[in-house]
Order: sequence, then C-alpha cells, then structure tokens
Amino acid sequence: KNSAKAMEKELVTCSLQDKEQTAIDRSQIFQLPQRKDLETKVIVVLGKAGMGKSILVQKICQDWSNGEFSQFEFVFWFDCKQISLPEKLYSLQELLLEFFVKPQEGSKEIFEYILQNPAKVLLIFDGFKGLHDHENSPRSSASQPEKDLCSIKELLSGLIQKKILNGCTLLFTARPKDKLYQYVSKVDKTIEIVGFSPQQRELYITRYFEESPYCDSALKLIQECEYLFSHCYSPVMCRFVCFLCEALLEMGEKSLPSTLTEVFLKFFQQKVMLMQTDVTATQNQESLAALARIAWHLGEKHQSAMKSDLIPSKEVKEFALKYGFFLPFAFPRHSDSEEEEFGSTFSDFVIQNFLCALHLLLAEELKDKNLTKYLSFLSKKKKPFHWLDLMPRFLVGLMFLQDDPYLCSLSNEDAKQSTKKQKTLLKYIRRLQMNTLCPERLLELLCCVYETQNNYLLQHVALRLEPDLSFLGIALTPPDVHVLLSILKRSRKEFSLDLRNSSIDMQGLQALVSLRNVTSFRASLSDTVRLWKSLEQTKDYELLKASTEKFVLDPFKAKTVKDINDLCDLVKMQEKMMNCVQEASGCSSYGIPAIRNLRKLEFALGPACGLQGLQKLVKVLAAFPSLQHLDLDALSENGIGDEGAKSLSEVFPTLTSLETLNLSQNKITDVGAENLAAALPSLSSLKTLSLYNNNICDFGAENLAKVLPAMRSLRVLDVQYNKITDVGAQQLTDSLRKCPHIKNLVMWNPTIPYGVLEHLHQLDSRISV
Repeated sequence: KNSAKAMEKELVTCSLQDKEQTAIDRSQIFQLPQRKDLETKVIVVLGKAGMGKSILVQKICQDWSNGEFSQFEFVFWFDCKQISLPEKLYSLQELLLEFFVKPQEGSKEIFEYILQNPAKVLLIFDGFKGLHDHENSPRSSASQPEKDLCSIKELLSGLIQKKILNGCTLLFTARPKDKLYQYVSKVDKTIEIVGFSPQQRELYITRYFEESPYCDSALKLIQECEYLFSHCYSPVMCRFVCFLCEALLEMGEKSLPSTLTEVFLKFFQQKVMLMQTDVTATQNQESLAALARIAWHLGEKHQSAMKSDLIPSKEVKEFALKYGFFLPFAFPRHSDSEEEEFGSTFSDFVIQNFLCALHLLLAEELKDKNLTKYLSFLSKKKKPFHWLDLMPRFLVGLMFLQDDPYLCSLSNEDAKQSTKKQKTLLKYIRRLQMNTLCPERLLELLCCVYETQNNYLLQHVALRLEPDLSFLGIALTPPDVHVLLSILKRSRKEFSLDLRNSSIDMQGLQALVSLRNVTSFRASLSDTVRLWKSLEQTKDYELLKASTEKFVLDPFKAKTVKDINDLCDLVKMQEKMMNCVQEASGCSSYGIPAIRNLRKLEFALGPACGLQGLQKLVKVLAAFPSLQHLDLDALSENGIGDEGAKSLSEVFPTLTSLETLNLSQNKITDVGAENLAAALPSLSSLKTLSLYNNNICDFGAENLAKVLPAMRSLRVLDVQYNKITDVGAQQLTDSLRKCPHIKNLVMWNPTIPYGVLEHLHQLDSRISV
C-alpha cells in the first residue's frame, strides 16, 4: 500500500482531451522525441471496440515483415483476451518463444540475445484493459521474472515498471474508458483511432459491394437509414450493416432495420437460419441460449475468452465455431510432454454484448424488476457494466422487439410476460429524475430509449430534457449525435448546448446548430471555425449567419498555444465574414456576437509557452470590445515576465471595458512594473489590479504610486508577496492619500517589517495587513 501511494504521488494525471491533437501517418507511430535514456518506451493506441485497433496492429506486423520499422529485429504480438486468463502462468521466455512463435532450434540463444538487446524488441499487447489496472498491481514476486513463471498481470507490471526487458518498446491497444486518464510519466505517446468519415463510409460500402449486383442500391439503402449509416463510422459496425444489407437484398427486401438491436437480431437469424434444417432448429436455439449464458458469465468478469474444455457441451462448442461466433486458439505448453490446451474467444466484442443482453432477456431466473438494474442510469458509482457498454442498449431494444418471430422462437415467454417487461421499463424511466443524471448517463439513457423506437418513451425524454445540456468532455460519436438530434427535434423547448471537447464531427455539429430550437451553443473553437469556413465555401450564408449568432465564447480559457491560434483564427474569420454577410443581407456593420460579448478571458499556458502565447494574444485583444476580466494568473504560473508585461501594456488603450486585470505570479520585475505603470491610466474602466507574487521592488512601487491618482476607476490594488520594502510601502501610502476612490490596498510583503505595516494601517485603514 505504501509503495503504491508513493508511486501515485510521483505520477501526474491528465485528460487526453486537454492535449493538442494532430493526425498522423502509420509510419509515424514509433517516432518519439529523442531521449538521452535508453529506458522502455510506451505507446498507447486508443479506440472504441470495432474501430480497427487489431487491424492496425496486423498492418504494423505486415509492414515490419516487409522491411519497414527496421529499428526492430523482433516483433511480438499478443491478443490480451487470450493471455489474460487468471489461472494461466508464463515466464517471459515462454510468452515470447512458445505462445507467439516457437523457433525450430536455438530458443535459449535467441532469448539471451533478446535480453541483451531490448531496444531491438517491439512487444504489442492488443486489447489491453487499461494501464490503471496494472500500474499499482503487485510487483513480480518471481526471483527471475524473465525466466520464472508469473501471472500476465505481474509480467505486464514488470514491463511497464521497467523491471523486465528495460529498453524495449511497448505498444498497447485499449478502449478509452469514460474519461481516459493516462499516467504521463509512463506513456510516451497516445494515439486515438477515431473511425470513418462519411466519405470513408461510402468508400467502404462501395468496395464491399463492388462485385455485387447490388452495388448502387446497397449504398443508397444504407444512406437512407441515417441511424445505421451513422453507426458505419465504426469499421466493424459497417461490416455488420453491409453483411445484413446484402442478405436482405438477396431476399428481395427493400428496407433495413431502424435500430442496432434489430440489425443484430437479424444478423443472428441470417447466420443461423440459412444453414439450419427443421431437425437442427431446436438444437440451435438451445445452443444459442447456452452461448448467451457463457457470454454473460465471461462479461461479468471482463473476459472474452475461456478454456475450451469449460464450454458446457460439444454441441455448443461446434455451434459457436461453425457460425463464427467463437475463434479457437492454443495455449503454450510448459514442456513437450504436456498435452496441448486450447481456448476459445468471442469473434467480436459486439457479438458478446448482444448475447449478454439476450441472456438477460431469456434467463427465467431473472424477474422483470431485476432487469432494470443492468441499465444503471441512477448509479453515481462507476458503471458496473461499463465494460459491456452496448449491452444495456441491446437489452432495452430486445424488450421492445418481442413481437419479432425469431425472438419469439428463442423465448418461452407468452405475450403477457413480454408486455409486463415493457411496462416495468416504462415505469422505471418515468420515475427517473433526468435533471440529476450526469451527461454521460443522460446520453446513455437517450441511446437506450432510441433503441425502443417507442413514441411515448421518446416523447417523454424529449419533454423532460433540461434547457441547458452540457456534454463537455463527453465523446459524442456520430450515432450519439443522430440520437440527440432526433430527440431534440421532438421537444418544444429551446436548448443551449455545450459541445466542447466532445470530438463531435463537423457534420454532427452542423446538424445540431442548425436546429431552430437550439438557440445557443458552445463548441471547440477549431471545430466552430472549420464549420464556418465550410459554410462559407458552400455559400450557405443563411446558416453561417444563424450559427454565428448562436455561438457562445464567454468565458474563454486558453490552455495551449493552439487555443490562442484558434482565437486568432476566429477574429480573422470575423473579418472575412463581414464581407459575406454584407453580400447576403446588405448589413454594413456585422460582427460575430461571441467576439463582441466576450467578457472574461483566462490565460493558463504555463511557463513554457506563456510569453509566446501572450505575444499572439495581444494582437487580437482589441477585437473584444466588451472584455471586462483578463486573468493571467495560473496554477502553473505563466511567467510572462517583463517582456510580456511590456507587450500587454501597449494594447491597454484599446481595452476600454476592462475592469479586472490579474497579473499575479508572472515574474514581473521593476522594469515590467514601470512599463505597466506608464500605460495603466489608459485603462479607464479598471477597478481591480492584482500584481500578487511577482518580483517588484521599491522602484516599481514608486512608479505605481505615481499613477494611482490618475487611475480614477481603480478600487483594489494587490501588490503583496513582492520584494517591496518599507520605502516603497511609504510611497504607496503617500499616494493613497490622494486617491479617495481606492477602497483597498493589499501590500503585505515579507520585506516590510510588520511594525511598519501596522503603523501604515493605522494611518489609513484601507491598507490590509
């Protein structure tokens, strides 16, 4: 415990969404900044289930075999589902040279070479369950972890903690949890796979059907079903939708299912029924129910794989393998005399999710009321079933598909029992206090309700949505946006949306902000400017004008140089748009309301980029006529120094509305104070000035004292924690007598004797001690 706590103190956590993001090519994955040390490098590839992480890993291995990534002499690739069974133990040598590939000869010599040359080794762990599961796990108890048997958890801990094979490169693929937190000191690079754009979806579907007679009609059919087309942003979902579309077109059908639940119910129906006879139908139904039970029991333990001999019957095993629901694999043997052991893993994570939902619906031991606990909207704790993230949506969808003939054939329930389950869910959702749900739970509720396609439920949640909807920091996928869009359309309320750091795509952003009942929105500046540029190019001036009027910027906090660049782009955009709007409406003086109405701007770039960022910011500050509060005080200290203070003071005459200026903790000395003092009287509305915790001495205090009488609007001045002595304090006090408008002067400094400060306070009670 103590060692774990000590480790936690050394680690800094940060959200991936606070990072500056840029698209990269596959060849750049292993390009890292030059480091002096030769320690283990850790790269994490993130992506939701079905985004193509495993395909990417396979392509990396293929590229390496063709001569790329030549810095590695050895590449080992492991599927974490297969190696993570808790009862299995491995040595590093077994894991590398038995499980992955077994050399015909010289295993011992090869392993010794690997140990001596770790920098030439790339280890890939596909489907890693998250670094936080392993960071504080027990350290390996084996005396020689490279050669002794350990659990996979101990081996991974040893690799991450650089106790085993220090100097190698580790590549993990993982699904991002609700909000991903990475250990910065442990991860050298984080990459996220974001899925297909609408154009890439079209390309995938076209190529899937390019040798099919349904090529043109398939693409049109899928695009017409907007919800399913939105799900095609995920490569694996795109494949399932294409498979089902092809099967339905061959049967002469002219429409696709309207929900994801229906897609997968028909997928199973097509897979199984096309090959079964009357004799095997009953047996297949029993096997499917047994497979669903296995999916649930594994899912409860966050597992997708099991030892094949634990499958309840030969029939179930053959059924799962025959229809492609299971994939087989072999475990390594500790000795040549040991019998070979096999395992099975679900072929796809989405299939396991659907089967889990099917089990909960079919399980006779589960009462109707118990089903709602698996939805967990009310839970304030971490979702108990977050690992099976699609399961609640499938479960709710199946409850409202119980008239489907195929689902009826799997269930022993009568119509009354089915209706009772629906009524239980309706009652549960009616009782939900939607205004208490966090954004993530609310989004999950909306997606679940959408799967029912029940008009009463859809209207119920639409009418009970709060007018201020924040999805700040919540990843909004194209299907999420489609659901949100369709439910907002049903409501008569007006909404204000916060879409910042939601990774929403441009099409989704455009669709939401174009809704008439969305009266204001916040979104990442770069996304908003990109949308406006697109509207400008397509000459959609009406929507361009409407979206600029809805956009809200206040208050704005800049954390990176990119934020400042985006703000500059926004100001440039305003200049361009003035001409566009003038053409469309004949209005000669038009400005983006968000720029005109910005009142508070926080600047928190830190010491590395503080000065650089400020010098860019001052060039556009004049564009914000209503700016009242400029805060340059940050926990990490911006450190703009005297150069930054000089740059800022030069634009003071343009900041006519500024009331609060916070320059605390910025390493400003007497030189900077002199420049500030010369320009401060031009801030005609300034009420509060903070220069707390800088390096200002008596000369700086003297310059400030000279201009105080001219600062007629000033009410509070804070110069505490500087290097002012009793000399500078006396000068400020003398000036204060000429300033009846000032209500408070805070100037405690360690360099002013307490007795002096107390005496000055007695002379003028406005001086704080």
